[in-house]
Amino acid sequence: MSEDGRLLADRYRVGELIGRGGMSDVYAGTDTRLGRTVAIKILKSSLAADPSFRTRFRLEAQAAARMAHPTIVRVFDAGEETVNDERGHEVQLPFIVMERVSGRLLKDVIGHGPLDPSEATRIMEGILTALEYSHRAGVVHRDIKPGNIMLTQSGQVKVMDFGIARAISDSSATVAQTTAILGTASYFSPEQAKGETVDARTDLYSAGVVLFEMLTGRVPFRGDTPVAIAYQHVSEPPVAPSTLNPRVSPALDQVVLHALDKDRFARFQSAAEFREDVVMAGSGIIPRRKVEEPGANLFGAPPTAASSSEQAIRQLAENQTVVRTQNRPPVIWIWAGVASVIIILAAVVFWVVSLSPSNLVSESTRDVPDFSGQTFDAAASTLEGLKLIPSRVDEESPTIPSGQVLRSEPPANSTVKVGEVIKLYVSLGTQKVEIPDLIGQSVDDAKKALLDANLTPGTVDMRNSPTVAPNKVLGTDPASGQAVDVGTTIKLHASNGMVKLQDLTGQSMAAATDILDSANLQLTAVPQPDPNCPAEPNTPVSHQSLAPGDVPQGSSVILQYCSG
Repeated sequence: MSEDGRLLADRYRVGELIGRGGMSDVYAGTDTRLGRTVAIKILKSSLAADPSFRTRFRLEAQAAARMAHPTIVRVFDAGEETVNDERGHEVQLPFIVMERVSGRLLKDVIGHGPLDPSEATRIMEGILTALEYSHRAGVVHRDIKPGNIMLTQSGQVKVMDFGIARAISDSSATVAQTTAILGTASYFSPEQAKGETVDARTDLYSAGVVLFEMLTGRVPFRGDTPVAIAYQHVSEPPVAPSTLNPRVSPALDQVVLHALDKDRFARFQSAAEFREDVVMAGSGIIPRRKVEEPGANLFGAPPTAASSSEQAIRQLAENQTVVRTQNRPPVIWIWAGVASVIIILAAVVFWVVSLSPSNLVSESTRDVPDFSGQTFDAAASTLEGLKLIPSRVDEESPTIPSGQVLRSEPPANSTVKVGEVIKLYVSLGTQKVEIPDLIGQSVDDAKKALLDANLTPGTVDMRNSPTVAPNKVLGTDPASGQAVDVGTTIKLHASNGMVKLQDLTGQSMAAATDILDSANLQLTAVPQPDPNCPAEPNTPVSHQSLAPGDVPQGSSVILQYCSG
């Protein structure tokens, strides 16, 4: 079923096919409402048979649309369209409208062989910057792989397809569909291979696989089947990248092997930590392994390690084993311990009660500033300093210049919790329209054409013209073809059907004839001898039939000269 030319949601015109994947096709497109070029990803209709998928897909696309960062391909819109297939059956076409990025997939770049280590670390910095932003927004990608990473023509990293993997994996889609969306098993984390829950550290493992592949030109684990590859992710240690590419430094070896640790509690715990070590390794410095107390990271204590309470219980059990050699249980010790706990709890309660309510609230809440008139980057920087998450929403405005913040949601002076997403509505300026080509049209027709284009006809400036008929348009100000704001006043230049004739008396007949025949006059010279006066050399003009000044275009001018 061809999609070329289809109009989705009465707004998005589908153009040529520019990419094809296992579960979707990507088309060039145009947002007819805003007049901008977009990319439209249309998912296979087989996915849309599950209503729960359509709901999750819409919600995940909305979550992805809240993210606005230079390293993330923007999601503008999502929806589903009811169409008829080749057999005439109604099917649902889920689609997402994304930023159109001109560049190459990282998958295609790696296809030409290993990257230079410095280039690999630069690209990985961009990937981890995107993951840091998305993880702070509460979005786990789940499908980090070179096929979801683009490099623009200037080399900037762009990560795409946030939210699609979760929409698939959380729905009742078949295993085949899920595999196609989530990519090959080559980039699975051990917890994904085992079917466990995933979190931000899952993305960091997959990013480690991508870094390994950029440095060596191949993935760390290969096999005949996805099951065989998944087994290696769970059980087999990866080799150091330098064994496959001698140009890889020991520092990068350590970073890659740390990222590919089977235990998610032993690998990098945040994208920022991963990026910091990548930067150090790229400069030749071997990063120091950070030793953290159990439970000190964002994800709590590892399930295989005993927590502090478990260690205390174990130690108490050991002590009791020793004490049982005594004649009687140490009752006084037990009561002393209970009394100590009560005293500590009472002190904590007293400390909490003594705090003023304002102190308690200020630690966990923030007041939203007024960002009206600021740029998005300035407002986003302020929000991040307040531990709030900025989200960009573009909106047309007839009064506020493009790029300035219109308002926020929640509004200014609202009190919100730390970590809450703040929508910043940024002006696109007024809608742009192109000035039509009006040359040669009558003034009345030109004014009507301007009104039809949502532009305002301005004054009509009548000008001389040797060829254009009277009351016909010579040009516009601004010129045709320029994009201007809706409602802009356009000045018209029109022909008055006249040309400006100069005084030709005293000119030779040859010179006067050339002047009248010139492109800016195009008048006809009619020589007329005057026998009443003596002839002079070069036959100078003694009289002209039309006085100098504006004369009708195409006129004949009688030039008298002395011939007696």
